[in-house]
Amino acid sequence: MLYSERFRVAPGSKIKLSAIDPSFKDKHESKESAEAENAEHARRLGELQFLLYAEDRRSLLVVLQGMDAGGKDGTIRHVFGAMNPQGTRVHAFKVPSQEEAAHDFLWRAHLHAPARGEVVVFNRSHYEDVLVARVHDLVPKRVWSKRYGRINDFESNLIDGGTHIIKFFLHISEDEQLERLRQRLEDPKRRWKIAESDYTERALWPQYMEAYEEALARTSTEDAPWYVIPANHKWFRNLAVSKIVVETMEALRMKFPPPRVDIDEIRRKYHEAARHRPGRRSARSRRR
Repeated sequence: MLYSERFRVAPGSKIKLSAIDPSFKDKHESKESAEAENAEHARRLGELQFLLYAEDRRSLLVVLQGMDAGGKDGTIRHVFGAMNPQGTRVHAFKVPSQEEAAHDFLWRAHLHAPARGEVVVFNRSHYEDVLVARVHDLVPKRVWSKRYGRINDFESNLIDGGTHIIKFFLHISEDEQLERLRQRLEDPKRRWKIAESDYTERALWPQYMEAYEEALARTSTEDAPWYVIPANHKWFRNLAVSKIVVETMEALRMKFPPPRVDIDEIRRKYHEAARHRPGRRSARSRRR
């Protein structure tokens, strides 16, 4: 079964995250057994991104969501690092700036949406406005409850403009999150990532799971699906995400555009220039 089918949230379906094993690893038993497949996906992602850039007809938006320490940064580094930066962008959504807060909640998302030929990865996204805003009562329910429909309309608008959308929820357990936070504390190179909220937000885990379940159920559509990725094993997370991106991009059946110049004429000019380049000796003079 394709991973783009196995981990997909069916439109209109109810989902219970507690029923999904975050330690699932399919047929692979270890990171080493998945290395060859991950390497092949990386190679293929590089090819497909170049093809998307060359074709210049459509774009790809990838949304990454998950709890703190869920692996969003690692996914970007290990999966999308295989793509050429010339045609790939990453945008991280943090607390809204003064300018962003002065606009509607989707303004900043539209501002960073991909142009034709681009792959853009959202590290967190417009979904924060039905997650954090909901859990922390930043806006009343009558406000955030309307945002699911507006998000669907926003994504439909992007799709109509040629953007393909895939959304990943990186699913880790509470115990795995705590272990990753402990590793940050003990690693001097990663302590800079620690925030007080990493620990205070843990008390709100049930509320976040409820918010994610409703967001996944109400905004996974046929053209902008959500995928719940078991992410306790970082290597399997990378495998699943890369495989789904490959499957999605291959389904686009992209083609290189035709040349914009007369190739025969350019070839003739090249050979003519080569024959008359300075310092070129004839075959007879070279034999003497």
